[in-house]
Amino acid sequence: MLTSFFPAPILCSLILIGSLVLFMSGKLRPDAVALIALFAGVIAGVVTPRAALEGFGDPAVVAVAAVMVVGQALQMTGIAGWVARALIPEKAAFTVRLAMLLTGACLLSAFMNHVAALIITMPLATEVARTSRKSPGLVLMPLSFATMIGGMTTLIATPPNMILSSIRQGALGQPFGFFTMTPVGLAVCAVGLLYLTLIGWRLLPQRARAEQSDDAPWRVMEFPLDARRVLERDEAARQLRRTRTRILAFLRGGRPIRWPRTHRLKSGDSLLLLSRALPAEVHDSIDFNRGRPVAEPGHVTAGLMVTHGSPLIGRTHDAVAAQSNGGLHVVAAGPRASSVRSSLDSVPIESGDQLFISGPPDAIAVFAANTRLVEIDRRDSIPVDLRKAALTLGIFACAIATVILLHVPPAISFLGAAALITTFRLMSVEAAYGAVNWSIIVLLAAMIPVGASFASTGAAAYAAQFVGGLLQHTPLIAAIAAVCALTLMLSILIHNAPAAIIMGPIALQIAPVVHAQPDALLLAVLIGASCDFLTPIGHENNLIVMEPGGYRFADYSRLGAGMSVLVILTASVVLSLQYGHS
Repeated sequence: MLTSFFPAPILCSLILIGSLVLFMSGKLRPDAVALIALFAGVIAGVVTPRAALEGFGDPAVVAVAAVMVVGQALQMTGIAGWVARALIPEKAAFTVRLAMLLTGACLLSAFMNHVAALIITMPLATEVARTSRKSPGLVLMPLSFATMIGGMTTLIATPPNMILSSIRQGALGQPFGFFTMTPVGLAVCAVGLLYLTLIGWRLLPQRARAEQSDDAPWRVMEFPLDARRVLERDEAARQLRRTRTRILAFLRGGRPIRWPRTHRLKSGDSLLLLSRALPAEVHDSIDFNRGRPVAEPGHVTAGLMVTHGSPLIGRTHDAVAAQSNGGLHVVAAGPRASSVRSSLDSVPIESGDQLFISGPPDAIAVFAANTRLVEIDRRDSIPVDLRKAALTLGIFACAIATVILLHVPPAISFLGAAALITTFRLMSVEAAYGAVNWSIIVLLAAMIPVGASFASTGAAAYAAQFVGGLLQHTPLIAAIAAVCALTLMLSILIHNAPAAIIMGPIALQIAPVVHAQPDALLLAVLIGASCDFLTPIGHENNLIVMEPGGYRFADYSRLGAGMSVLVILTASVVLSLQYGHS
């Protein structure tokens, strides 16, 4: 072991510094970086082989996975989106509708995973923007920020909350209560929502403002032609003009060719089209299509975005039908496919692509969860199964009640809720496993032992001694602000969960130096870990809205700089008042 030659604190610090460099480089997946750090800790001797595996059974990791399953089950009922849609007035001013949307998203993210809350409300956001004659970019970033601050209000809202609760239990003997962070979280939400609604959206650029209130995104679609007839190009263009659709290419054998002079079609011929209309609208406007109707009874068409890590990346568009056993079909693709000009079945899917998938709404929800697709737009109403919704909500409420009233650990309570959801067939077992973001689970499980070694080897004490020396004679409010800001800066460079794992032990060590209660600084870390408003890389929600919103890297700081200052100031004032006189 290297600890025979070098002090353990130095080795642990070098491992963490190396991990930070790899996290910031972006060349490796965050979960791969975490595993490298874990293996390095074992080889160096600062993490024992037994401790290296304890992270995979840590209650916080189990709780995060279980909450993901329960949150996905709630999302699949459609009840959250239905309630949000019902509460947002259709004819109100844009700022009123935006305020209602952001408040609803903030509330959702307090009780389910913030990514799920964003996914549920993104279609509503694009609808609010479209019907208000605004660019979706004016709505999606504020929506992302709203779901992030909502995650500061309850124990189960985000992984950092549960990780810090586990750190508190290890150090002080008791975890956080379910609503321990609610007072400061609500204050941050109130200030943040006011800023986003009244000022924030006005700071964003309007790069893709909708020309008409009913404009939909551009779609590329392919229609097979009736090989038994003669079709003139002018006739086809005239029929397509009714739905503002134009011909991109005439395909034969899946490849673009010139339009045949004889106008005679062959088996397998198709048209590649570009349109804002729904595929069903285009289908109904023409009489030369030989394919089956795209809008079957009970089916909806949903626009989804391919996120990083999706198993569909690198596969062609026909993989959707193959993987769903023919139950779902890609009826259109995003604008990128227009540059390829070949059959959609032969176009490889890339991260950030848009897919317009037709099929039963519950099947789309399950498929999206299993393949890491994010719904960004839906024009059809989502059927709500009231029985499933009531049972799922009841199980969810009981899980929360057992945590609050019976003091059952969240890992046990929500694992039981996930088991009941699959037992009552409210969600298939396959969908439950697909709902878990395993890259996050591996990231947390690998970083927890590394973070524990940071504390056990004394490295955290050295870091805390340095930071505490700088803050020793500062008022409590300044110390809280500094810890919150330091965590925020760290979460910009790496994922917010490792930031919480690293800063949690440091905050506990700093507390006696600055004469603060441990909870004051732990909650400052909690706030800082959940408010990366300055970049798209520190938080999943910022990455999700980047492509649909048409944002550039610098756009986040335009809106996020003021948001960050307000959040840090609000949290510092509230926590200093709450813990300064005890």
